[in-house]
Amino acid sequence: MDFASFLRAVFALALTLGLIGLAAVALRRYGPDAMARLSAQKKDRRLKVVESLVLDPTRRLLIVECDGREQMILLGEGRVIADLSKDAA
Repeated sequence: MDFASFLRAVFALALTLGLIGLAAVALRRYGPDAMARLSAQKKDRRLKVVESLVLDPTRRLLIVECDGREQMILLGEGRVIADLSKDAA
């Protein structure tokens, strides 16, 4: 490997790392705003997570709003453990 090939490899590595860093800065700066703009366009959604509380590593408590009604749901291990709303049968 001659010096020119070594210099070319170092320059390519520096360029690649620079582009990755630039993408990370751009996502950090503009990413949350872009996601907010995308979600603002979909106003006809019926389902919304109002609040989420992690109880332990396997269980999570959610308050979900659907058509103006709030439901409390206990999730765990990838499934619904309990529907804690008043109307749950």
